[in-house]
Amino acid sequence: MTAIVSVSSYLPRTVPVASVAAELGVTDRKLHFMRRYYGLSEICRTDEREADLLVAAATGLDSFADRRARIRYVVRAKTVPISAPYPISPLTEVCDTLGLTHATAITLTEHACAAGLLAVDVCGTLLAADGDPDALALVLVGEKAFTPITQMIPDVALMGEGTAAVLVRAGGERDRLLGYATRTHGGADGSVILDTAGASEFRRIYADALAEVTHAALAEAKLSVEDVDLVLPHNVNRISWARASEVMGVPMDRIFLDNVARTGHCFCADTFINYHTANEDGRLRAGDVYVMVSVGLGSVFSAMVFRH
Repeated sequence: MTAIVSVSSYLPRTVPVASVAAELGVTDRKLHFMRRYYGLSEICRTDEREADLLVAAATGLDSFADRRARIRYVVRAKTVPISAPYPISPLTEVCDTLGLTHATAITLTEHACAAGLLAVDVCGTLLAADGDPDALALVLVGEKAFTPITQMIPDVALMGEGTAAVLVRAGGERDRLLGYATRTHGGADGSVILDTAGASEFRRIYADALAEVTHAALAEAKLSVEDVDLVLPHNVNRISWARASEVMGVPMDRIFLDNVARTGHCFCADTFINYHTANEDGRLRAGDVYVMVSVGLGSVFSAMVFRH
């Protein structure tokens, strides 16, 4: 059974959302709305390179140096398929810097901001097939908001540059994966960047689709929403989670939104950044059931159920 061994996050410096909003042409009225209703205050933005952000997250993992030789796979889960011009490869640079050239390096992008959850599932499957109970996989999430189109999802979120690293194994008693569900609601053209009609449809189905995939993951785990101690969400905004909370049947006080105001939406990294913060703050206790939920434009809805 797939299990998480360790999670680390790296949050670079923050800037006021007003400074980023101005660059993106957000009006004062819209900025007021983002602050009051979206719950946005600050956002992670930095001059550090993507490779450096990922290395910082990975080296923060518990006993990383001692576990390095056991890492068989390095999986880079991304929202944006290409973030550097050929032949530059941030993933190759990260593997070189971390001493992981012996590992097989893979990039996953198919689920956009839900690709981090896909990566955990893929890693568990690969490790189980290998049959080595001591082998590990390293999942790296988070990326640079390096162009205007990647810095904001209009009327949804501002993008941050926090990163996270996740060590995964095929079995274990801690943070065991109990259920995983994913649904793709994309249109016929497969567009990730939605036009006006696509964005309207995305907003229309959002809460119901989020609830359905969460309930499906819980059903696979043979649990219900009443068993959920904490939801670790993607950090888009507070108002969307208020709507989703009602449809999902999970009270708002069980949805971990502490990072929304200070990180922005950090692509695939949100759920793992939230895990790291919640764990450090004592919000997760032994035996707790928690659900990681993430949505990728396109539109992919995913949920994973774990027991801490």
